[in-house]
Formats: sequence, C-alpha cells, structure tokens
Amino acid sequence: MNTLLSIETRNAVLLKMAALLERERQTIIAINKTDLDAYKGDDISMFDRLKVDDSKVDEMIKSVTHLASQADPVGVERFSFKHDNGMQVYNKTASFGTVLIIYESRPDVTVEAAGIAFKSGNKILLKGGKESLNSNLKIVELWHEALLAFDASTNWVEYLQYNRTETQAFLEKPTQKVDLIVPRGGERLIAFVKEHATCPVIISGRGNNFVYVHEAADLDIAVDVIMNGKSKISACNAVDKVLIDENLPNKGEFVKTLISKLKDFNIEVLGDDSISKDNEVGAITSNDIWYEEFLDYKILIGEIASNQDTIAMINKYSGGHSSVIVTTDEDEAKRFMENVDTAAVYHNASTRFTDGGQLGLGGELAISTDKLHQRGPIGLQHLVTNKWYVHGNGQIR
Repeated sequence: MNTLLSIETRNAVLLKMAALLERERQTIIAINKTDLDAYKGDDISMFDRLKVDDSKVDEMIKSVTHLASQADPVGVERFSFKHDNGMQVYNKTASFGTVLIIYESRPDVTVEAAGIAFKSGNKILLKGGKESLNSNLKIVELWHEALLAFDASTNWVEYLQYNRTETQAFLEKPTQKVDLIVPRGGERLIAFVKEHATCPVIISGRGNNFVYVHEAADLDIAVDVIMNGKSKISACNAVDKVLIDENLPNKGEFVKTLISKLKDFNIEVLGDDSISKDNEVGAITSNDIWYEEFLDYKILIGEIASNQDTIAMINKYSGGHSSVIVTTDEDEAKRFMENVDTAAVYHNASTRFTDGGQLGLGGELAISTDKLHQRGPIGLQHLVTNKWYVHGNGQIR
C-alpha cells in the first residue's frame, strides 16, 4: 500500500502534469492520429470520444490545473463527539486505497479520472480500451514523469494492458488489492464488470434522457433545451426522448417546428402513433425502443396525457441519468422534480449540464446512476470513504 502523499506533493504532481501535457501537445495529437487511423469500427460516438485535438488537450490541462487548486478531500472532519468518559471521537474522510477505472475510447479519462483519483489519495489502475492504447500509454508515461519529478512512486498511476480474458481473470482474482471499481462505457462493459468483480463497483450507467414539454411550457425554451440536448450525440447526458403534453396549445405547429429543426441537423426523428400519423416521421414498431439509449443522430417524440403519466413513463424507461420538465408552472415543476427517479432533474434547462465541471465539481470520475454511495457526477470529494479517529488516555469499556 502506498503511503499517503502530502497535499503539497499531490498538487505539485498535478501542476507538473499540466505543464507536460502542454509540452507534449503535438506528440499526443500525432499519436492519437495513429489510434484514429487504426479504428475500423463504425460507431460514430466511439470515434468522437477517441479523438484528441487541441481543444481536448486544453480540457485535459484545465482539468488537472483546476484539481490542483481544490481543497484536499482527505482528512475532512465530518462528525465529532466527546464521550462521557473523556474520549475524543472524530469521523474524517479517508481515501479508498486503490481505484480501478475501466473505460472505452476516451484518452481524456486517462487524465481527468486519474487526476481525481490521485488528488483524493488513491492509487489508480487504468484499464483503457484497445482502440486508444497508444494515446493512453503516452499519457501514462507523462504521469510517471510528473510523479518522478517529486520523488513519488510511479505505481500511483498504473496502466493495465489486458485483453478481455486477462481483465476477467483480474476482476475475479485481483493480483493486488482493489478497493473500488468504476466502469465507464456501454451497457455490455458494465454488465461484464458487475458479473466478475469481487469488490464494490460504482455503476456509470446509461443515459436515455427525457424532456417533457408540459402544457404550460415556454416553447422557445423547449426547442432550445431539446436541440442543445441533442448537440453531442456521444454524451451520456444527451436527450433521446421527448414527451409532449397532449394539452399543449398550438401543439401541431410546435411539433412541426421541432421536427424541421431536428431534421436540419440530420437527426432522424421517430414518433409514437399520435406523432407519426400527423407528421412525416418514422413510426415505432415496439414500445421497447423507449428503453434504448441511442448514442446516435436519432430522437423519439411521443405524446403524453399528463405530468403524472410522464413521471411514470420516465421512471419505467429511462436510464436513471437526467430528465427535464419545460414549464412556467412552478408547482408542476416541483412535482416532476421530486418524483422523477433520475440522478439529475432539470426545470427549463438542458440535460447537457449533467457533468462534474458544469455542476461545480471541477470534473468527474464518472456519472453514477447507482444510489450508493454517490449519485450523479462523482467528483473529487466523493472519491473518499471515511474513518473513525478515537483519542483516549486508557479508557476501557
């Protein structure tokens, strides 16, 4: 087990990493191009996540620099108690120990997630996808250079170059102690980790996010929120489903405007029976599609009778990630937000804000759709457990 590094050392390593990313900017982009050229799959969202350009490097630098400026999440007092017998009791945050992150395609995770885990005093094991191997190995090499610059062991950040069989073997019988696993990726990856892991797993689940256009909606807001929700199809906070209140005034006109805007952006629009019969969009053949996360230029629009029905529909079909109500009625918004069972609920704003940086955490390790031990974006202050510190002078019970 690694001895906890001082906060000064942890911050110095993070700032050194920022400088190294700047120094190696062109090399990283060139190495990433070899990964992009080698990618033969047809998953457009995978390709989008794999790509590293100047703005992606800027984001990586910003994320480690911001982490270095944040307070130490380890050793924060959460509770204190003075026992009748004179013992002083404290409960403080403590690092998990070793965190394994399993992810696909995104080289920026090798910076951001590793940075969050490292700043919170954890050793990080990184298991990236084969499609981003060259990019990841280069970034890990920079982590090691940053650590060595401050006499810290390179095993704080370790890359596991395993295939699927080796990964399964490691999950079932780890060759070193692992305290927490965070899988980031598609449903197949998550199911695989849950099936084989022998330690706690935080699930960064699917999106499949809904926008409900209530009968008292501001229609300009509704269009903006839906279009923005579809602006990055590879993101887990993208919008896939739109429910329109059947009592919406000018409903027909609004639906036509929305569909034409979506089609201008080459987004395939599907509709339930009521929407498809009055508009030129594909009709759905099964209700199972409401469960589906698209990660594609595709959206499904349906009609719904009420807020109550919407809540039931979202709770049945969504991935538990994010949902929106567009309305000018505060009471209806409150009812929706209190009863919809998703990690983030929005009133008149875009699901694209479900992101650690946007919600004030300065970045995220993942977005949890689990309820234990943290829901939604997992930031620096959530990558800790806790520990009891009890000071006595001979007390016995």
